[in-house]
Amino acid sequence: QVQLVESGGGLVQPGGSLRLSCAASGSIFSTAVMGWYRQAPGKQRELVASISVGGTTNYAVSVKGRFTISRDNNKNTMYLQMNSLKPEDTAVYYCNARLTYSAYWGQGTQVTVSS
Repeated sequence: QVQLVESGGGLVQPGGSLRLSCAASGSIFSTAVMGWYRQAPGKQRELVASISVGGTTNYAVSVKGRFTISRDNNKNTMYLQMNSLKPEDTAVYYCNARLTYSAYWGQGTQVTVSS
């Protein structure tokens, strides 16, 4: 059974940094496109960043230059380094693993950017 467990969320002041982690169990990590999504209250879930098995990355325009996605295939773990955080980054952040015919989600971790 596949499980994705996020960690690293919390409360941070504007301009601060956080690092999210997503640990994957099961055997899918080495073949999955991994991604971070977020959902703010009253808004639709949106893609923040994704990374292919080979390390090709893709970012939402709103986070480009501030966030960095990475993955460690030996540790079955994905990361999201978030710098220069803004109040509008406040959301629940979800880890996603996408295969050819299926996808899996973590339970989410809250990120709140506020003074």
